[in-house]
Amino acid sequence: MTSVQDAEAPAGEVVLEAQGLTKHFPVRRGLRDLFNRRDRAAVHAVDDVHLILRRGRVTALVGESGSGKSTVARLLAQLYPRTDGDIKLHGTSTRVRGGRNFRRYAARVQMIFQDPFASLNPVHTIRYHLTRALKIHGNAGTNAAELEQALHDVLNRVSMTPPERYLDKFPHELSGGQRQRVAIARALGANPEALLADEPVSMLDVSIRLGVLNLLRDLKERLNLAILYITHDIASARYFADDTMVMYAGRMVEGGDSETVTQSPAHPYTKLLIDSAPDPDRLLGELEPDTRDRGNGEPPSLINPPAGCRFHPRCPMAGPRCETELPVPLVIGDKPGHWAACWLYDEQGVGR
Repeated sequence: MTSVQDAEAPAGEVVLEAQGLTKHFPVRRGLRDLFNRRDRAAVHAVDDVHLILRRGRVTALVGESGSGKSTVARLLAQLYPRTDGDIKLHGTSTRVRGGRNFRRYAARVQMIFQDPFASLNPVHTIRYHLTRALKIHGNAGTNAAELEQALHDVLNRVSMTPPERYLDKFPHELSGGQRQRVAIARALGANPEALLADEPVSMLDVSIRLGVLNLLRDLKERLNLAILYITHDIASARYFADDTMVMYAGRMVEGGDSETVTQSPAHPYTKLLIDSAPDPDRLLGELEPDTRDRGNGEPPSLINPPAGCRFHPRCPMAGPRCETELPVPLVIGDKPGHWAACWLYDEQGVGR
């Protein structure tokens, strides 16, 4: 099976770009809201997100549950219509709503879902799932022999060998890691240029997560893929991703290369995520108790999000300016590309 990535496409080329991507879900509380659309409340799931996916690079999108990460992935896959903003594929604005246009778009941008069991039909074999993907996107060949070879090739790519051992099994006969590899193989059946991986290892046993991440890294390098890796585990973002973007309550708050963001975090929320990771020394009592303010509290309601910085109700560094003015991305230090949407790094400060 020949991949579009096998052509001499330059590494680092922008494949997919989101500009000001916004998604508000209307909330219907009764018959009045059904007819009065102007004043209907809405969940501000994603607001003004800017994101770039490049060939041969993994971009991680990190944040708590409910921060809007999965919604961003579904918007980029065009499974949800967007409220505002633009999605560009190779610099061309795209908006698809099913039919042939969506099929052409999906052939280049594929999504891997969080739950591999739910994303595979339990009454169909692995052969059926992969054959359907290959045929829909025109990669099944012209006869039975070419189809069989394509099936073997796509399973070999995800290290499920020998392929004949798995083709006629049902999803429930495979382990969680094997099911997720089948889901990845199905996505590869379209010969995509970008993969949107929505927490692809969060439902797998800890012992097999690393194998799946290593598989995705290998595919990125061999096929020159652009990958969006969505996770709530910032430690895995440092290991797996080239760039890391941090999201809180529907907005981007920090971004840069993964090493810089995880080792020298700038935004108080990013610091909270890193501090929340288990510390073996602290758990064993080998260090003094940590008395720092870790940003206690719950994320805000996205139906009525707070003015200014959405993190300010939980932020130990917040000042009056944070409560009224929405922070803009500010360059941090001398690291190229490292930024944070936080007034701490503005000349005027937080207005204490």
